[in-house]
Amino acid sequence: MRTIPRPRPYTFGMRTRNILALFVAILVLSISIFASDLALVHAKIYPSPTAAPMADGTILIHDGVITTVGPSATIKAPQTAAIVDCRGFVVTAGFWNSHVHILTPGLLHAEKRSSSNLSSQLEQMFTRWGFTTVFDIASVLDNTNNIRRRIEKGEVAGPRILTVGDPFYPKGGTPVYAKKFLDENHIPSAEVASIPEAVERVRRQIKNGADGIKIFAGAITAQGVLPMPLDLATAIVSEAHRAGKPVFAHPSNAEGLEVAIRSGVDVLAHTAPMSGDWSSAFAERLKSRHMALIPTLTLFDVEAKKAKVSQEEDEKWIRQAVQELKAYSDAGGEILFGTDIGYIDQYDTAEEFTLMSRAGMTMQHILASLTTNPAERFGSSARSGRIAQGMDADLVVLDGDPANDITAFSKVHQVFRQGKQIYPAH
Repeated sequence: MRTIPRPRPYTFGMRTRNILALFVAILVLSISIFASDLALVHAKIYPSPTAAPMADGTILIHDGVITTVGPSATIKAPQTAAIVDCRGFVVTAGFWNSHVHILTPGLLHAEKRSSSNLSSQLEQMFTRWGFTTVFDIASVLDNTNNIRRRIEKGEVAGPRILTVGDPFYPKGGTPVYAKKFLDENHIPSAEVASIPEAVERVRRQIKNGADGIKIFAGAITAQGVLPMPLDLATAIVSEAHRAGKPVFAHPSNAEGLEVAIRSGVDVLAHTAPMSGDWSSAFAERLKSRHMALIPTLTLFDVEAKKAKVSQEEDEKWIRQAVQELKAYSDAGGEILFGTDIGYIDQYDTAEEFTLMSRAGMTMQHILASLTTNPAERFGSSARSGRIAQGMDADLVVLDGDPANDITAFSKVHQVFRQGKQIYPAH
């Protein structure tokens, strides 16, 4: 009878053991990268604009929500947590930019663009500068909806996007600086001529996902500033408020400011250097209407350089915008950070922080304009704007301390949105 040999016991060779070790290492690394637990340790933390900073703090995160914040000496990270060592860094709540435009060539026609291309453009404009939430206040609603759906599905890395979609211009009031761009990109007219037309469009845009409405209370045309008729502006604002949505206004000059105030607008999208100095009485009037102001100070420097005016004229424009911000900030008015990114392409935020400081705003006031003010204004204060238990883990890790150098707000090391790193991209 033929004897069938027994199979020899399998032994791991050196090459096999190395492959197995590599596989285990990759598995462990993958678990740490995609872990639902995250710990930022040994950071200087600014929990909010009004809270005292923690010199050496730890933030624990589970499933995108902050579970614990406190001194590193007393908080131990779970063994399952991915650890981010923040020694020498500063951590704040994620920034809001309350005046942007999803209108750059790299973001238009989003249905034709790859996820990687959209992610790259959003990083250059927003996440690279610490923005975890942005309010787009004039774009093409269908296109912006496409982008934010892909962000929420995880296909595209980017901030949370709120939007007004298409803006409302008075008849004949398409801005002279935007007309060529709109025509070249086949973007339909956003002008409205009658109250019924305007009200119907407000309802349609809100039904289609708009989070707010934007009017051009003073539209800059080739013939000068064209104010929106007050009855038309009032009808638009009233319909938006009926749906619980905020209204932004582009004022341009004193007449545009008057339309915005009297129609009940919530947020001024810019200061208005053409309006002249703001007195303390005027600032108090704005405050009594519970209006917020987005300064967009860098915009006026960009526009002055584009117009090739003299350095003295450039400084005059900036000085006027700074005066208006100072008047409203000194009166205790609510300031929201915003840069008009998407219209201007100066993505670096350092100049804006410098000019806000020049207007007398402290580091704490500027931090509030980036975090708690917009979160409260736009109904997100229960989940955004502060570093505290139960809040979304929207966090910015800064290379420096803005208490020592206000431009440190622009020196961003890492950004997390709901506990996931969105800058730098993996």
